[in-house]
Amino acid sequence: MRIVVGLGNPGRDYVGTRHNVGFDCLDQFASSVGWIRSAEQFQALGKSKFEGLTIDGVLSLRSTGTTEKVLLLKPMTFMNVSGKSVRAACDFYQLAPTDVLVVLDDVALPCGRIRLRGTGSSGGHNGLKDIERVLGTPDYARLRIGIDAPGRVPQKDYVLERFNPDQRKKVEDAISRACGAIVTWIDQGLNKAMSQFNAEEA
Repeated sequence: MRIVVGLGNPGRDYVGTRHNVGFDCLDQFASSVGWIRSAEQFQALGKSKFEGLTIDGVLSLRSTGTTEKVLLLKPMTFMNVSGKSVRAACDFYQLAPTDVLVVLDDVALPCGRIRLRGTGSSGGHNGLKDIERVLGTPDYARLRIGIDAPGRVPQKDYVLERFNPDQRKKVEDAISRACGAIVTWIDQGLNKAMSQFNAEEA
């Protein structure tokens, strides 16, 4: 079994903001694999579990001809304390951190770029900081979606603003590629997903 975590903040005020791109990615992924009919349905059909909103399903693996159960988790704890939701899900299913993939925004990447890694620093991202603290290790996969640097705008304000029209088109393309990277991570493993998707240009 695998867990894919999308980071964001709950509530209407945060819908469509840069910091919620992890939520947006899980919406599209669930729709792309047919677990919901449209991306907007995650909120309506998701189950309240692990202090988060969840949808689960089974993916067919082309590489082995088998299947894998996957849990999609949106922590509803607010970004800075995302870790307790992730830890609750891992403990319930008795999964290791290496069975977890976290999808998040990254101000260090140009809008439209994605980058997958199996470990690393938080890069100042408070959601990752808390997940690392709670899991006790940085060794879990993270899929970063670029949102551009904030420039002169304070970062704490920038990430809570919505994308401008040019960024929105780029981030939509990035989310589509991120969904492909998630499937490859589940089906063929981290190294294959990194080699395929980290090399792609926005």
